Amino acid sequence: MLIAGLTAELFAANCYVLALADGMPCVVLDPGVGVTDPLGDLLRQHNLTPEAVLLTHGHFDHTASAREICERWEVPAYIHPADRGQLADPASGVSPDLRALIGEGFIPSEPETVCDLRDGQVLRIAGLDLTVAHAPGHTPGSVLVLTGAAEGAAEGAAEGATEGAAVCCSGDVLFAGSVGRTDLPGGDPAAMLATLRDTILSLDDPTVVLPGHGPRTTIGRQRAGNPFLQEAIMAGPTPGLGTEHRG
Repeated sequence: MLIAGLTAELFAANCYVLALADGMPCVVLDPGVGVTDPLGDLLRQHNLTPEAVLLTHGHFDHTASAREICERWEVPAYIHPADRGQLADPASGVSPDLRALIGEGFIPSEPETVCDLRDGQVLRIAGLDLTVAHAPGHTPGSVLVLTGAAEGAAEGAAEGATEGAAVCCSGDVLFAGSVGRTDLPGGDPAAMLATLRDTILSLDDPTVVLPGHGPRTTIGRQRAGNPFLQEAIMAGPTPGLGTEHRG
């Protein structure tokens, strides 16, 4: 499977392209601020044609270019319904200080065709089987997008990745060494703890993690060294996560 990526202009958000191989249809994941033209270059480099845009959550640093990309390539966007309102009102998902910093820079990014992502749903797009796992905490509608075993080495493969490993597009749920913050509108520390404990930690160690910010990693490396996953392992039913997380 081909996995290629680029970095958006704002907050270094990762945008990914997933396809079976060069010259095939593809899925675009989390197109943030200013990625439309670089994405076009990347698609031409690999001779890829988008079939859909998938959004792991509604924060504008992951969705800002969704409408433009969907219009240019005439494809639908997919997002969990709990976060869909942020496409029409991007400022609703950020803190007051960030709204003050950016001012009027929030531009609605809702494409003409938007489809729901549901927990347990299997999307068959671009020849890929993509399983959706609802993973609230960072936002109410955060999801993981999971694929089966990827044959061959992914471009920019994560350290410690195993050939043929599954892939988890984690959005802002899980990073290398950290997790998504829960102090923004809609954030929920208890939900994040449950997501980490019941969903993230259920994944196999070789699974390659494609996070919304920062470098690629694996579930095994995070299980061993991510302090927030260690906390989730040890935690009882009482939430123990704070808010000083990235994303």
